[in-house]
Amino acid sequence: METQSEATTSTEIGFVRRAQTGDSEAFAELVKMYQRRAVSVAYRLVGSIEDASDVSQDAFIRAYRYLDQLEDPSRFGPWLLRVVSNLALNFRRARRGKQAASLDDGLPVHEQARQPATGLRIQGEGRPSDGQSDELRAAISQAMERLPDKQRLALVLFSVEGMPQREVAEILECSVELVKWNVFQARKKLKETLKEYL
Repeated sequence: METQSEATTSTEIGFVRRAQTGDSEAFAELVKMYQRRAVSVAYRLVGSIEDASDVSQDAFIRAYRYLDQLEDPSRFGPWLLRVVSNLALNFRRARRGKQAASLDDGLPVHEQARQPATGLRIQGEGRPSDGQSDELRAAISQAMERLPDKQRLALVLFSVEGMPQREVAEILECSVELVKWNVFQARKKLKETLKEYL
């Protein structure tokens, strides 16, 4: 019996194959399937929902234009997110000389454990006050901005988006071991930078 995941993959592969023949309705279905994740990844890298939407839209346009170059339809998701990531990193590099935009909400802090998705644990009892929350979000945002691109991207995809290391490795075009190293280094740097909050 086919599982829901297999059915989704089968449906997705069908959409990819149809889109590769020029079926724009099939591609529109792929956009629906991946739009939220594409915008989320772009947002974590560029720090602005407007810029993330622009980057994602550009990524979908490029994906449609070059879809015939995708040899394995089952790899559409990682392939698309590599396009999103590359465009987001290019956007960041282009604006690096200007004042960096803040990550409005920073990394999400889980309500009960109060643990950001980076794997860092915040000390203290109870919920932080609004002023403390704002200060923490700003500190996390600044710390994330200072990470090297590959480390930031590995951390965002693996720790924030919850993607498997194998898929992150495919997006970053590197080994799983290098993904683990980048995530480890990113967390280490964040812990050092944010030590007064830990």
